[in-house]
Amino acid sequence: MATYQDNVSTMAQPASSAAVRQIRTISLSDLHDALRQGWEDFKAVPSHAIILCVIYPILGLVLARAVHGYSVIPLLFPLAAGFALLGPFAALGLYELSSKRERGENATAWDALDVLRSPSIGAILGLGVLLFALFVTWVATAQAIYIAAFGYEGVTGATDFIERVLTTPQGWWLIIVGCGVGFLFALVALCVSVVSFPLMLDRHASAGEAMVTSLRAVAQNPVPMAVWGLIVAALLVVGTIPFFLGLAVVIPLLGHATWHLYRKVVVIDPAARPIPRPPQRERKPAADFPANLFPWRNKNTN
Repeated sequence: MATYQDNVSTMAQPASSAAVRQIRTISLSDLHDALRQGWEDFKAVPSHAIILCVIYPILGLVLARAVHGYSVIPLLFPLAAGFALLGPFAALGLYELSSKRERGENATAWDALDVLRSPSIGAILGLGVLLFALFVTWVATAQAIYIAAFGYEGVTGATDFIERVLTTPQGWWLIIVGCGVGFLFALVALCVSVVSFPLMLDRHASAGEAMVTSLRAVAQNPVPMAVWGLIVAALLVVGTIPFFLGLAVVIPLLGHATWHLYRKVVVIDPAARPIPRPPQRERKPAADFPANLFPWRNKNTN
């Protein structure tokens, strides 16, 4: 089983030697350990309020669609499943919190915003755009599959939708094809991102290097990574009940656990040189607002 000593978090490889990273073979017990450590991180730094700030704008778009007379019920499952595609990017700040705790530093939920100062933020955003495009493509594909099965006729309610899906040949076709296509989208997202974002944040790797490392990690650990994908899917389904509120706990848990999974999979050379941490931002009291928006004025008054 991997330990923190195997992966010293404050060390980095030179760019010339970081192109090929060693991948460790893990077991199912490592998945359990990653989830346990993720839960400890969440208890130490509760971040559910921030996650709700991410989730509810998406839900607002869904409600806006409903207000304009569109049926949103057929899209609820694709949207819920789509969190598996966006999850690695949405949990970006959680990796930073787990990293801070791993280094023995004090961390608060708002320290998750420190990820915006990462030298690799450009590569991180690039891969995030790729996952968002994958998410949009999945939702559009899911809607096209539904239209192919039932046409453009809307549903009158949840009962009508469930009856259509479970009691008609078109509904069974929708389940089989939809789940099959959704599995392919989830597989692509898992393969390219399972350790990509933590690697870019921790090692300042490029997006290409991070995706290649992630693909190698999945190839070397097919069974544990398949089980990890099932765990993520199952927890996200549970998190959508009731009305996506459970995601406020599930996403932080999975985010923190993903950091620890990355630690167990990717081997970091302990002889590498340290990466200088970004300077800590000065904490400014709320009483100074809005004067703290103009720091040069504060200098003149001293």
